[in-house]
Amino acid sequence: MKKTFQLSHPKKKFARLVDSVRCDVKKYLKRERKKELPEGVDYWDFDCKVGASAELAEVIDVAEIGKSINEAESQQFEAIYVELLAKPGHRAERPSIDPEDSSR
Repeated sequence: MKKTFQLSHPKKKFARLVDSVRCDVKKYLKRERKKELPEGVDYWDFDCKVGASAELAEVIDVAEIGKSINEAESQQFEAIYVELLAKPGHRAERPSIDPEDSSR
């Protein structure tokens, strides 16, 4: 999803427009995570960018999307650009712990 949301409307309040951005982002993430995983993939990961425009968008982590939208709300942006691109993710293996080697 690459989309610029306008945060100004003659009949809608600013706070409701920001809430609709949050809702659209959550809906997109939920829909993408429901898709079937390809062979050898553990989960869906996302490349994310958020900013006042496509040129000013900064790369962020998925968990920071809400904070970025809150920042746009506090700075009263006229528009907010959100880019979410799904990609396959692989979990890192945890190192095995040998009970005989532990010094506890």
